[in-house]
Amino acid sequence: QVQLVESGGGLLQAGGSLRLSCAASGLTFGDYAMGWFRQPPGKEREFVAAIGRSGSTTYYGDAVKGRFTISRDNAKNTVYLQMNSLKPEDTAVYYCVARYYSSLQAIRAMSPVGGYWGQGTQVTVSS
Repeated sequence: QVQLVESGGGLLQAGGSLRLSCAASGLTFGDYAMGWFRQPPGKEREFVAAIGRSGSTTYYGDAVKGRFTISRDNAKNTVYLQMNSLKPEDTAVYYCVARYYSSLQAIRAMSPVGGYWGQGTQVTVSS
């Protein structure tokens, strides 16, 4: 059974930094491209970032480009999202996703049934 478990969310002030982690189990981690989505309160889910199977390629949504960094450690079956210069509009539930042998563009277009999703972790940024 595949599980994606996010951690690291919390409440912080604008301008701060936070690192999210997503621990994967029940799959061959190196076979999966990984990504992050978020859902702000009252809004649709939106793509945040994706990373290829080896970690050598990354892809970011326009809203986070230059502030967020996605990385992965295949030895630990974990993907990370380093978030810097946080803004109140970054407030959302952040979800980790996994898609088998996927392109990063396909991660961006991923539907809720297009791969595996974690349960999410809340990030709240106050002004």
